[in-house]
Amino acid sequence: MIPYILVLITLITTLYYYTTRTLHFWKNKKVLGPKPVALFGNFFEMTTRKKYLGEILKDAYNQFPDEKVVGIYTMVTPVLLVRDLDIVKQVTIKDFDVFPDRGTEFSKEGLGANLFNADGDTWRVLRNYFTPLFTSGKLKNMTYLMTERADNFLNYVDRIVKENPEQEVHKLIQKYTLSSISACAFGIDMDIDKENEIVKNISSFDKLIFDISYFIEIIMMFPDLMKKFNTSLFPKSIVNFFYDLVRVVIDERKGAPIGRKDFMDLILELRQQGEIKGTRRGDDKQLQLDFNEDVIAGQAFAFYVAGYETSATTMTFMLYELARNLDIQKKVLEEIDEVLQRHEGKITYDSVNELNYMGKVFDETLRMYPVLDSLQRRAQCNYEFPDLGLKIEKGQAVFISPMSIHHDAKHYPNPQTFDPERFSPENVKNRHPCAYIPFGVGPRNCIGMRFAKVQSRVCMMKLLSKYSVEMTHSTPKQVELSPLRLILSPMGGMHLKFNPRY
Repeated sequence: MIPYILVLITLITTLYYYTTRTLHFWKNKKVLGPKPVALFGNFFEMTTRKKYLGEILKDAYNQFPDEKVVGIYTMVTPVLLVRDLDIVKQVTIKDFDVFPDRGTEFSKEGLGANLFNADGDTWRVLRNYFTPLFTSGKLKNMTYLMTERADNFLNYVDRIVKENPEQEVHKLIQKYTLSSISACAFGIDMDIDKENEIVKNISSFDKLIFDISYFIEIIMMFPDLMKKFNTSLFPKSIVNFFYDLVRVVIDERKGAPIGRKDFMDLILELRQQGEIKGTRRGDDKQLQLDFNEDVIAGQAFAFYVAGYETSATTMTFMLYELARNLDIQKKVLEEIDEVLQRHEGKITYDSVNELNYMGKVFDETLRMYPVLDSLQRRAQCNYEFPDLGLKIEKGQAVFISPMSIHHDAKHYPNPQTFDPERFSPENVKNRHPCAYIPFGVGPRNCIGMRFAKVQSRVCMMKLLSKYSVEMTHSTPKQVELSPLRLILSPMGGMHLKFNPRY
């Protein structure tokens, strides 16, 4: 009996040591932070699915208002949360070469070689070649695909609103973003009124990709796990779907661009080169990457993720704030009417870019509701923060929380008030360049930012030219964020009433 007790005591002692061994890391470096607990660090409420990740970081951020950095723990891993905007700029821009990677690299197979997850030389080459795909000229050529889908979407809205003026907005807007991404990325003309294989697959993938699984906690504890075992986080069904989709599109186009000017046309132009190259900043050494099926499928997946769910969520929150602030909604509607009249009722790349006030509303929406939290960077070498007297070691993770910064009264007085005039040219000019970072900041900012803005404005311009929105008894007075999603999402959806304007 005694040996069994000794074994049990040994196991308990070993487990306790393992789960607490790092929890004095920041205290030893004299960095203040919230008190961690064994195994969970400061993420117990996320692990138990009681609080959204961004809110946990915001709590830690607000707890130490006089500190430039805060020491936190993602499970047992020490992470530095940056509060000071000059240090944000140091990490993401000035010393980017020290912090180029997110530190969550996956296998290059199985969709891992996508622009969001890729690190090191793979990311550099991909970024070098994919940045030109989102120039104003390329987006202008793609806009007709978005407007055609917006016309179909409005027809769908007309039918369902006749039957029931109150709709769950997020699922509704997803109809548009899915059809838009299908057209702009894969050249697929989808009937949003019918349940087809793409709709079924993407709907199920939405849960698999964006709902929190316990793999998140494992990655927090072992950030190099995926790379070490040459695997990725994505289920086999998702991997197979995107590989099959890419093969079908390539076969239909006989491996060459067909003049559609969509994302796959641009991909096929690169594919004809076989191998793509790039350089490191300040380094003439040529980096090479085989532009194979893994890379193509990875980018198709990333394009879907970036353009489907995030845009739908942003537009959902935008409509919610317009319903809450009818004076702001009135200005948006008047601007849409005026721009459409000037362009003879046509929605084009040029007309959506004339929606200056809507642009402010869009930016203010993303200030209050930044879809992704947090920005993560990992040091490539030992590093000392200038003027801070703090040294970190190679491999140390640094977090930057857009939600925390965007809701800091020091940068945005009365941060809970929805005020588009925060984004007037004068106010933007007088604000720190890192005070607004919904798309990230520096060389690793979101490559699809301009696409997202055009896609969202096309949809909002079309929808609000015909309908106004108002709150109902089902609309929350204050948004409660879902702790079950990786991206910022309203708990229980968002119900609004659509009123025909004429």
